[in-house]
Amino acid sequence: MTAYGHWIDGAWRAPEKGHYPIVNPATEEVVGEAPESTPAEVADAVAAAQAAQSGWCRTDPRERAAVLERAAELLAEREEQFVRLIQAETGATLRVASSLQVPVAVDRFRRYARGALEPHVIPLAPHVVKAGPLAPGGLIGAAVARRPVGVVCCITSYNFPIVNLAGKVAPALAMGNSVVAKPAPQDPLCCLELGPLLREAGLPDGVFNVITGSGPGAGEALVTHPGVDMVSFTGSTTVGRKIAEAAGRSMKRTLMELGGKGAAIVLEDTDDNVLKSAITAVGSVWSFHSGQICTAPTRVLVHRSLYERVVTGLKRYAGALTIGDPVDNSTVVGPLISAAQRDRVEAYVAGARAEGARIITGGTRPAVRPGFYVAPTLIGDATPDMTVAREEIFGPVVVALAFDDEDEAVRIANGTSYGLHDYVFSADAGRAWALAARLRSGNVGINTAQRHPETAFGGFKESGIGRDGGSFGLHAYSELQSVVWPS
Repeated sequence: MTAYGHWIDGAWRAPEKGHYPIVNPATEEVVGEAPESTPAEVADAVAAAQAAQSGWCRTDPRERAAVLERAAELLAEREEQFVRLIQAETGATLRVASSLQVPVAVDRFRRYARGALEPHVIPLAPHVVKAGPLAPGGLIGAAVARRPVGVVCCITSYNFPIVNLAGKVAPALAMGNSVVAKPAPQDPLCCLELGPLLREAGLPDGVFNVITGSGPGAGEALVTHPGVDMVSFTGSTTVGRKIAEAAGRSMKRTLMELGGKGAAIVLEDTDDNVLKSAITAVGSVWSFHSGQICTAPTRVLVHRSLYERVVTGLKRYAGALTIGDPVDNSTVVGPLISAAQRDRVEAYVAGARAEGARIITGGTRPAVRPGFYVAPTLIGDATPDMTVAREEIFGPVVVALAFDDEDEAVRIANGTSYGLHDYVFSADAGRAWALAARLRSGNVGINTAQRHPETAFGGFKESGIGRDGGSFGLHAYSELQSVVWPS
């Protein structure tokens, strides 16, 4: 078991306040110790990032690309080591950790190695300007250039720690920023391991720093530090609101990817093939990291003519899933991140039962010991005003609601404070496209739960501010500067 230090200015720093334990959600055993941080240590990390940023932003983009490409290579070479660590601290199944955690992080470093070489200057046509009080007239040339923001604070969520951090760090570094990362308290170890890996890849000391803590103090000190120019946060809307308020007091740039309450709308024209796709997509709430994903279609809105058919298919799907030890390759449903999160999910299910909903499957704690497990749960006969139909649960729970026409489906889908990712299932792609335009959601999948890596990712309403993904990630971590001159 390793006791980690903070990663500051290219070296491990022993924490002044000691460590706190990181618990394996499947075994409930301590698998490592993460450092507690003080405001002084946070300030040291920011100072290191400030000192390093000016040099890093002036490096040739090809040099930045080479560092990011080398980081991807090193991470791929150490995939087995990272998969074991990620499983130990997150409880992710082997399938998720080996295919959707480390490989995706590798892809993100590679993508932004290419991104460092993308053109970041937009030339504008010369414009004839008349003489005025400010300057003589003439033919004026101009260009708009993307410049680095400066020091970026990256605060990540617990569900996909290394993927989420790579999605922030890689575009930030590609644009010439420096970073101070603050991983989620539950599983920061693999994020700490990125420190020496990036140094080995050739990243100058101080450009990437990691501080951790078991409570909110580290994040609060980082967000409010005057040396931080931007805050990139992924997590709950409740925490995001507090971060946005704190960042706004000093006009920091923000990128906020917050909660979701995804709706999968199944229209009455759905044929057998599309219906099968819909059931598989909604079933991913159970089979993909136990529902701990903000884009999950946790509400299935079904035309009344197909409601019982969809509910029956989902019940059958849930019953076929293996719950158990995530290191066993046959396991599909692993544990939740903590006892507190398990208890929170169970409380939502109990509340739904009390409000009159029907627990179609699940709803009881599975006979798997030890570990923080929740059985795949399907809640039927729900109404849009029920708590489980409005709030983000972040667990393996699906809520089924019936509708009678398209207008009602749109009202239900848009009837929460969230707007991150919705889905439409229909045999008519044109109809689905038109319906997507009515959804107040940053992302809409038509007949699929698959993602496209180059799309702009982010949410409407309380699901966030800003977009990343693909080239949009480079835009997120840069400022626009307009430059003009006489031609």
